[in-house]
Order: sequence, then C-alpha cells, then structure tokens
Amino acid sequence: MKKIVLIAALSLTASAGMLGTASAQVAGSTARSVTLTEVQELALGWSVKKTILGKAVYNGSGEKVGSVVDLIISPDKTVSYLIIGAGGFIGMGRHDVAIPVAQVQDQGGKLVMDGATKASVKAMPAFDYATDERRREQFAAQADQDLAKARAKLTELDKQASAATAEAKVKLDAQSAALKQDLKTAEAKLAALRKASAAKWRSFEADVSAAMAKLRKSIDVATR
Repeated sequence: MKKIVLIAALSLTASAGMLGTASAQVAGSTARSVTLTEVQELALGWSVKKTILGKAVYNGSGEKVGSVVDLIISPDKTVSYLIIGAGGFIGMGRHDVAIPVAQVQDQGGKLVMDGATKASVKAMPAFDYATDERRREQFAAQADQDLAKARAKLTELDKQASAATAEAKVKLDAQSAALKQDLKTAEAKLAALRKASAAKWRSFEADVSAAMAKLRKSIDVATR
C-alpha cells in the first residue's frame, strides 16, 4: 500500500496555477514566459482536480464512506488534511469532516480509509471553514496564552528574588526586567492587531508573531 502522493500533487498543481497566469499583468511584478522545463514538468505533473477532488473514499471492506471535497494546506505548503463529505450535498445534509492525509491510503488507485464506516465518519465533528475574523480571534487567543505565561513567570521571578541572595537577586532582576520589556512590546503589538480593521489585521500578524517568539524565548531564559 502506498500513501497518496499529495505533496507532489500539490506542489506541481500550485506551480501550474502560478505559471498559468505568468503572462497576466500583476501589480508589483514582472510578467515572464514559461520555460521548456516548466512545460515538461506541468505535462508530467498531477492535477489535483482530476486525481483527488471528488474521488470516492472507501473503507477496508469496499464500502464507500464519503468523497474528497477539498484539501487543507498547512503553513509549510504541504497537504495536511483531506476534507471528506459524507452523504448529501453542500448545505443539504452533507457532513464534511477533516481527515489527516496519513489516514488515507492509495490501494490500486482507490482511496481507502481503513476501519472507517459511514456512521463513524458522520459521528466525527463537522468541519467548518473559519471566517477571517474567526482566524483573528484564534490567533489572538493563542497570543493571550503566551502573555499569560509571561505574567505568571514574572510573578514567580519576583517571589524568587525576594528570597534570594544578593548575587542571585541581581540575575533574577535582570531576567525580570528583560521579560517585562518583551511582555510590554508583545502586549502593544497584539493590541494594535485587535484594533485593526477586519481587512487589515493580517498586516500586523507577522509583528505579533515575532514579538510572541521573542517573549517565549525570554520565558525560557528565565526558566533556566
């Protein structure tokens, strides 16, 4: 049994999508032609639409349990989940669920999710596409967890400093000062993201991510 070569399919399909529009005018970019090598790559590549989307998914007994209706791309640009629809149609009784790619195998051209049944698929939590505003809420909630950890660590450092020797207190105070500064910066970045309009909040995302990464590093340093 071979696992579905979805990563290859995705990369080549993504290339096809970009190269297919290479001759169009795009703001801030220069049009270029497709090279012979790229044409050959496209000719030999996979089409996700033709090979995966809409394809039936079966269990080990040959019973159809659903069909592939979408692919979810992870931040590292690999396919991480298949969205499988079980029964009905979109908006009319169909139950979409997210299945990790590793759980679906290609057996002689047939997609198989061993051990699954129609009932077990329908019993899984329904998959729903998050709105952009929901993404902001989820991103901010994750950042809040980092802020909470930093505040807890500051409280811990203050307690340790109050009972420490003079030499140890100097080190703890330095760690506390650095952590406070990083916490203040992270709080300000997150506040700016939350105040941004729904259409512009993503322009603040990278700054918040960088501030949170630095904050987590300060927490780690203070934990040593």
